[in-house]
Amino acid sequence: MDLLMPPPQIYVEKTLALIKPDIVDKEEEIEDIVLKSGFTIVQRRKLRFSPEQCSNFYVEQYGKLFFPNLTAYMSSGPLVAMILARHNAISYWLDLMGPFNSFKAKETHPDSLRAIYGTDDLRNALHGSKNFASAEREIRFMFPEVVIEPIPVGEAAKDYLNLYVNPTLLAGLSELCKHKPADPFIWLADWLLKNNPNKPKFCYQEIVQESDENKTS
Repeated sequence: MDLLMPPPQIYVEKTLALIKPDIVDKEEEIEDIVLKSGFTIVQRRKLRFSPEQCSNFYVEQYGKLFFPNLTAYMSSGPLVAMILARHNAISYWLDLMGPFNSFKAKETHPDSLRAIYGTDDLRNALHGSKNFASAEREIRFMFPEVVIEPIPVGEAAKDYLNLYVNPTLLAGLSELCKHKPADPFIWLADWLLKNNPNKPKFCYQEIVQESDENKTS
């Protein structure tokens, strides 16, 4: 008899992708390839870097010989930043882009995006985060308000709900049955807001105003 195995636990990983200034006119074409490759574009924005912003973004490359050319290139025109999501998004995006050097990409990975759209080792068309730590830093740099953590699904999502959501929700539903309000949805929403265990707590500190006599002493 075949044993029923539980489905694998999959996390929706996020990575940062940049369409660099010299191929911004190809953004729709590249985004279409991205979507057909199984990615979801979570957020997207077009912007223009200043040289200072380039230096901050590529801080890990600071001091290398190509750094001045890199900052000049990346601040030469608008670029497109995207948060891409899918299973193993970081490694899949790196594979889709191909080798960093476009010359090498054309020789060894002719179907990669850098082989198709890149020019040389500097103007290589696209950027992708190299690992999770880089993805977290770069996404926060481009999209300061976004949530970085992987989205849990399957058993991981059930565990999260059982631990953080269900206890409060069940207590609210029990109170709802006791009170039987005319509008149960609004009542429950208000109850959850008031009884949210994760609601931030504020500490109020009394401010004592100095008297004029103390100010002049």
